[in-house]
Amino acid sequence: MSGPEPILQVRRLSKHFGGLAAVDNVSLEVSVGVLQAVIGPNGAGKTTLINMLSGDLPVDTGNVLFRGSEIAPLPPERINLVGADTLTGAKAAAVWSQVLGRTIAYPGDDTAAFEKNLRQFMPSWMAFDMRLMSERFLSEGMIPDAGDVKRLTALLGRPLRSYRDFVAEIAAAA
Repeated sequence: MSGPEPILQVRRLSKHFGGLAAVDNVSLEVSVGVLQAVIGPNGAGKTTLINMLSGDLPVDTGNVLFRGSEIAPLPPERINLVGADTLTGAKAAAVWSQVLGRTIAYPGDDTAAFEKNLRQFMPSWMAFDMRLMSERFLSEGMIPDAGDVKRLTALLGRPLRSYRDFVAEIAAAA
């Protein structure tokens, strides 16, 4: 009796950095429902292997199959997740108020408190940068780049729905 069909197959994968073989001729199979781990000491090539599997690092030799088909890494591409509407926090609260038929209080735009909270989890410079970015979102909403709406519409295969329609759908399902 054989085990579950492998969902991921790695065949003779290698990656070299100069004369150093970070990953050398690795083969493995991963099946649905089977718990596996990649273990080894520091410098053994675990991160390099994962980076090759995710497409973050090109493979020198070998191949990766997903559900029996060879996969090639896709080029990185940024897609702004935008909707049909450009919203600020106050506008989003107004939509909820309208749909629910009662006032939804918007807690305000205290970006200093937001930055202070973030400093517990990240470097101060990063928290400040996040504050500046959030201040733009609060004042202008998420502004799509040229072509974002068209690209997302094509990717989804349907028109983008409005935030109000999204809120109405959630409220009706509750």
